[in-house]
Amino acid sequence: MRTLNLPTVNRSREIERIVNGMPTSDGAGVKLTRVLTHDLQRRLDPFLMLDAFRSDNADDYIAGFPDHPHRGFETVTYMLAGRMRHRDNAGNEGLLQNGGVQWMTAGRGIVHSELPEQEDGLMEGFQLWVNLPGKTKMTAPGYRDIPAADIPEFALAGGGALKLIAGKLGSEEGAVTRPDTEPLYLDLTIPAGGVYAVAIPAGHNAFVYVYRGALTAGDLARPVRDKQMGVLNNEGDGVSLRAAEETRLILVAGKPLREPIAQWGPFVMNSREEIEQAVDDFHNGRF
Repeated sequence: MRTLNLPTVNRSREIERIVNGMPTSDGAGVKLTRVLTHDLQRRLDPFLMLDAFRSDNADDYIAGFPDHPHRGFETVTYMLAGRMRHRDNAGNEGLLQNGGVQWMTAGRGIVHSELPEQEDGLMEGFQLWVNLPGKTKMTAPGYRDIPAADIPEFALAGGGALKLIAGKLGSEEGAVTRPDTEPLYLDLTIPAGGVYAVAIPAGHNAFVYVYRGALTAGDLARPVRDKQMGVLNNEGDGVSLRAAEETRLILVAGKPLREPIAQWGPFVMNSREEIEQAVDDFHNGRF
């Protein structure tokens, strides 16, 4: 594993708000922690939703997500542990497993299923929804499976580690780059006592989500703990992260679209009329 020298950060962003993940269920009864909800879509534009899932009780996930539609945005599923089978009506099929990522562009419309291929054991990961700009909401659907081996992974000085799922960090490029929203998606491991400063593009909205341990960011002493999101303010060229205990987190940032958001369940467009058209198209088999 290569060692990465993180770009210099001159001024750290601060934690603006700490958000507690809320237990919920979706699909055919899968138990989730919903972190980024509708009320944060404007503040964290272009991100629409973040769900975290972690359970070794098969009853919490075994029913999965049977066929369901999407239009107007992208879904990013990052699997830390477990096996999930994707199938869609565009003929794509793939197996998402330990450390892998599925990047799906719903575009003008796709119907897919995500079903577990395990009957016991731990299933853990995240699903992030990334908005598409109005000009590409009706683009052709797309799907990409990214195995763990294709995601750049680096050692950090002092015993930390970083996976660069999407975006750019200094001269390094992640497994995925996307236009318009320019998302940065990192999985970070910080050892006890570790301090790392991570550069974030100017103007990008950003947050951290802790899934093991706890951390502080910038000068704020109040920690962000397991199953909590820390929304970062937009002042500074990066964020300084400190962990008193071994901590794992994802850091996500993106360029805001600053467009109207109209959402009805799995459809995200720019106007009510476009939502009504999406519903009609789906019910009349035009996806």
